[in-house]
Amino acid sequence: MIPSPPQGVWELGPFPLRAYALWIILGIVVAIWWGERRWVARGGRAGVVLDTALWAVPFGLVGGRLYHVATDWYRYFGEGRNPVDALKIWDGGLGIWGAVALGAVGAYIGLRQQGIRAIGAFGDAVAPGIVLAQGIGRLGNYFNQELYGRETDVPWALEIYQRYDESYGYSETIGRSTGQVLATVHPTFLYELLWNVLVAVALVVIDRRFRLGHGRLFALYVALYCFGRFWVELLRADAATEVLGMRINTLVSVVVMVAALVYVWRARRGREDPSELRAPEDLTGGSPEDAPPLAGR
Repeated sequence: MIPSPPQGVWELGPFPLRAYALWIILGIVVAIWWGERRWVARGGRAGVVLDTALWAVPFGLVGGRLYHVATDWYRYFGEGRNPVDALKIWDGGLGIWGAVALGAVGAYIGLRQQGIRAIGAFGDAVAPGIVLAQGIGRLGNYFNQELYGRETDVPWALEIYQRYDESYGYSETIGRSTGQVLATVHPTFLYELLWNVLVAVALVVIDRRFRLGHGRLFALYVALYCFGRFWVELLRADAATEVLGMRINTLVSVVVMVAALVYVWRARRGREDPSELRAPEDLTGGSPEDAPPLAGR
């Protein structure tokens, strides 16, 4: 059996240190660092990924929260609910679909601010880092004892403990563990984490073999992630909004996966010339170390 952490928040004086937030931040840092390396290797200017992240990350966080609140509205609105809780992103609840959609809008704005039009190439560069960041972020769900699957007795089952907090009382997510095991469940956070790592590795291998460009690698990331998420959702047992008798994330996974595969099939083949990843002024000036390489990787 896999034990759950005894708590997800540590009080450092007046400041709460939240594991969920720490894993999300670590994932973002890894995605930016790796994306920067891949962008430069393709011929882009150093610093573009970080500058673009200043737009993409806030947009992505807002989009992820909006999607979560819209699809799990019953958690925040209605009798006995406090709408203010919809703003408490630190308690967990980010929908990847909203994060990617608005994050892409933020990335577009950030790139245009820098005079760069190759948003497809940018997506291809950051795709492996994004899916790895998603996997890292799932560790936050582990500390929060949330988004787990149905009860099971498999050897790798996750133990869910009762927790207690003086302000909130007994719950599964808030406070410290009492040691009482409430259930043993499928660790769907772990399934998704492992799938995300596998997808990140697959994207790198495929990119090196086929030299995908024009957003096709990003679309492939979306399709592969959706495929894994579809199966993970089938193991979930927590309350969720349903559409046509299916969990909404199950249905969205199928729709988005098909759309992404159509894009991979129909999009322009080949890879952008390194000069296309630069703003016009970058091609006429700048330091020698910032000059584009002869060929992107």
